Amino acid sequence: MTSRRSARPGRAPAPTGVLEAVAEALAEGVPGGVRPGELDRDGRALRWLEAGPGPGVKPGPGEGVPVVVLIAGMGTSALTWAPLLPELARPGRVVAYDRAGLGASEPDQAPVLTLDGQVADLTALLRHLDAGPAVLVGHSWGGQLAQLLARERPELVAGLVLVDPAHEDFRPRAISAVESLLLRAGLLRVGLLRVGLVRAGLLRAAPAPAAPVAGDALARAEAAVLAHPHQRRAVLAENRLTNRATGQLRRRRAAGPPLRVPVTVLSATTGLPRGLRARFTAVQAGITAGTDQGVHLLVPGAGHAVHADRPEVVAAAVREVSGRVRTARRP
Repeated sequence: MTSRRSARPGRAPAPTGVLEAVAEALAEGVPGGVRPGELDRDGRALRWLEAGPGPGVKPGPGEGVPVVVLIAGMGTSALTWAPLLPELARPGRVVAYDRAGLGASEPDQAPVLTLDGQVADLTALLRHLDAGPAVLVGHSWGGQLAQLLARERPELVAGLVLVDPAHEDFRPRAISAVESLLLRAGLLRVGLLRVGLVRAGLLRAAPAPAAPVAGDALARAEAAVLAHPHQRRAVLAENRLTNRATGQLRRRRAAGPPLRVPVTVLSATTGLPRGLRARFTAVQAGITAGTDQGVHLLVPGAGHAVHADRPEVVAAAVREVSGRVRTARRP
């Protein structure tokens, strides 16, 4: 099965320049570069970029490495993984996808963005990749989506690396209110590499976007993502979803089974006042409760975007979880 499908007649192409610009930025330092993928989701395109062996290359029983799927935080595109991909230079496939309306993926036309819709898109992507159970690497909101999928579709998930994952029991009203206000005012650099740092502190202003210059692939990609009109609407929709899904997430966690796969939770140590950071870290540590395969680690000097501040730590966690998965698969 190939990882790219032809567009239906009449479908809009990928947002002008976005996919190409992000691909250029993600390819820097990645052996073999990256390649695009596309999946039809009832008439809209879900798109991604991937590195490593092409589709159809499957490990034999007890050998090889699982495919790794990167799930970005609230409002962020595949571009957020630019610091991590070179660290994940490895023999297995690595896939960074854009949720509906973000980056190069087309917007969901449903009246309201839903939790089930986002989980369904991720489920469809994993089934389409046809590479066996995957290791999911989820940052912030992406970490919550990864946990939901691991509980609801365990056959698709081999392991989890949760990068300062969001949690329904940590939604301070002051942070949510300021975050929503800044998003509506357009004052946050939505969907970009540094958004996690701004979200974590909210007392720091986001740096002004750098003007794209020749040879600056990251700046060009950031500019391309920001320039597309669907981006800001999608970020606002995700922000509303994360705020209203708290009760639903709490009920699903309580009713769902414990995680049955290797799990590593990485907690940031900077970016929030000490008391809030301690509360956030405590609920993150609780994610591994009830499983004998859970590891919780603090990452010194890292803000909310741990994969930007300490990509080598995240890459090491991915390799360690993948190693545990390979060991478990051996006859």
